[in-house]
Amino acid sequence: MMASTADEEEQRLRQIRLFLADDHGLMLQAIRMTLAPHAEIEIVGEARSGSEVLPRVAETRPDLVLLDIRMPGLDGLQVLDRLQEQFPETKVVMLSGMDEAGLAAEALKRGAKAFVGKGIDPADMAAILRQVMDGTLVTGTFGNGDGPAKSAADELGLTARECEVLGHVAAGKPNKKIAGELWLSEQTIKYHLTNVYRKLGVSSRTEAARFAYEHGLAGRDQAG
Repeated sequence: MMASTADEEEQRLRQIRLFLADDHGLMLQAIRMTLAPHAEIEIVGEARSGSEVLPRVAETRPDLVLLDIRMPGLDGLQVLDRLQEQFPETKVVMLSGMDEAGLAAEALKRGAKAFVGKGIDPADMAAILRQVMDGTLVTGTFGNGDGPAKSAADELGLTARECEVLGHVAAGKPNKKIAGELWLSEQTIKYHLTNVYRKLGVSSRTEAARFAYEHGLAGRDQAG
C-alpha cells in the first residue's frame, strides 16, 4: 500500500509539462540546466520570439509556460493576454530582468500566476513551478526588490543588479558562486563590485557586507 502511494506521488510530480519562452539562448540553456535534476518537470518546447509562442503551445500543449516579459515580435504581456484567451487552462509564470513593481503588478493582473525576476536563486525555480501547478501558489513575485531597502539603494545610486550582487556578498558568497546564481561571468561580477565599492565608499568585501547590514541592504538576493 505504501509503495502504491509513493508511485502515485511520483506520477503526480511527473505531470508538469513546461514550455520555455525567452529570446536569449543562454537564458534558455541556464533554465534547462537549473531544472535538469527535477525529473517531474518535462520541458516540451521553447520559443525565441513572442510570435512563436502560441503556435508552439498549440503543438505541445504544456501545463505551464515560463514566459519572458521582453520578447521580440509580440512582447510578453501581449503573449500572456493571448494565452489567457486561447489556452485558459495553461498556467503562465512571467520571467523578467526588470526590477520594476509595476510590471509585476500588471502581469499578475492579466492572469500570470507568478512574476519571477532573473536575479532569483536558481535553486528556487523548480519549487515555484511546482507550487503554481499544485495550486499552493496563486500569485506571487520573486527576485524583485521593494520597500525600505529599495529606497536606501536609490539614495546610494545602486542599480538593481548592483543590489543583487551586494546582497550575495553580504551572504558571504564568493564571486564564482554569485556569477553562477545570477547567470553572469565572474568578470561581470567584479565590474559590479567595483561600482558598488565606489558608491558605498568602501574598499573591501567585509566593509561592503557591513555597510549592507547597517543600511538594510543585506539579503536583497533573497527578495521576493
